Amino acid sequence: MPRLIALNKPFGVICQFSRDGDRPTLADFVRVKEVYPAGRLDTDSEGLLLLTDSGPWQARISQPRHKLPKTYQVQVEGVPDDAALARLAAGVALNDGQTLPCAVRRIDEPDWLWPRDPPIRARAAIPTSWIELVITEGRNRQVRRMTAAVGHPTLRLIRVAVGPWSLDGLRPGEWREVDGAVLGAGGVAREPKPVAKRSGARPGGPRSDTPRRHGSKPTGSGSTGAKPDAARRERHGGKATATSARKPGGKR
Repeated sequence: MPRLIALNKPFGVICQFSRDGDRPTLADFVRVKEVYPAGRLDTDSEGLLLLTDSGPWQARISQPRHKLPKTYQVQVEGVPDDAALARLAAGVALNDGQTLPCAVRRIDEPDWLWPRDPPIRARAAIPTSWIELVITEGRNRQVRRMTAAVGHPTLRLIRVAVGPWSLDGLRPGEWREVDGAVLGAGGVAREPKPVAKRSGARPGGPRSDTPRRHGSKPTGSGSTGAKPDAARRERHGGKATATSARKPGGKR
């Protein structure tokens, strides 16, 4: 079975393994050979990034024609009114065409939110608020352009879920292997159900285990909610692969 990894990509990390000057890349966090991003997440965006060693899985996750829902929690300037939310939901006219209809709602600031480094550049005279968007497209900087088009520029953007996979308690820079069986061996899958989340709740709901933090030693056991299938017991380079969150490592 191919491998599928969920990473909480920190702000400022380039969504690639190859070096680009002194900026951090995925190689600083994921020391697994032959896995590549399934889709992208902008350098100034945070949150869930899926990586896989399967070309069909990569296509199934990233290509818009498969309509895999992607959930973002977004801090914006101002407080969008019902009319602004209705425009987002119906589709916004951008310079590359009309966006597809999407799900959108106001939410409270998430209680699981980690500090961002550097902090957002908020203006004292303008309040900020949070919304949640669920889209099935993957245009360049789409969410940022959508919120700007309705008069509420994005200040902070966190992807919390892709299809049935969520951050599920991962802290920035942490990763874990997840079950990709829903994608099928050839990448042709049953349509997964989006993850339902409550406003302010930890993405993916409560966990019975605690992800490892930076500087902590990863364990060899997986999440207590995960299935003990063969994919979790794969061996890589002769060593058992841990399914719990990994601390950032050295070079790929």
